[in-house]
Amino acid sequence: MKLNVVLILTFTLTLATTFLFNGDKKKVTKEVKAAFGVETFQITPKVFPEAETNKLPATFNADTFFEIKKDEALLGYAYMSNAPSKTDTFDYLVLFDANLIIKKTKVLAYREDYGGEIGSKRWLRQFEGKTTSDKLVYKSNIVAISGATISVRSMTAAVNQLLKSLQILQSKQLL
Repeated sequence: MKLNVVLILTFTLTLATTFLFNGDKKKVTKEVKAAFGVETFQITPKVFPEAETNKLPATFNADTFFEIKKDEALLGYAYMSNAPSKTDTFDYLVLFDANLIIKKTKVLAYREDYGGEIGSKRWLRQFEGKTTSDKLVYKSNIVAISGATISVRSMTAAVNQLLKSLQILQSKQLL
């Protein structure tokens, strides 16, 4: 029985990592290399007890949150998810350093005709340096974009939920 659970967990983690990187492997690899200044690294799913993740504002599972290591040294974390836009969703990536400070955010895929400006480096830079104690507020410390109101609010809410979730995981000493 125990062996079956281990095999299922191993298969699930492998499948999740494969699923994650099928479409975005090149983009994620490029962003990690640039953000951390490394050419080689390992990225592995960071899995938390389901009883804990069910209570979090953001989604955490084997295909959303990852540790980034180089030669067993923790460089940071990667979080990948999606958020709603006007009629569809967009995929995004948030990279954290080892202290859970945002190093980089990136919109990986935007599927709408309007609002794609949220993918601009200039707009996304405002998330850099934010920590689990920060609260992001649309039109206060997060700049609005004309024609992208829904996506801006959605990205702001998603990052807020992620930061709050990480704060909870830290308080429970799971990170």
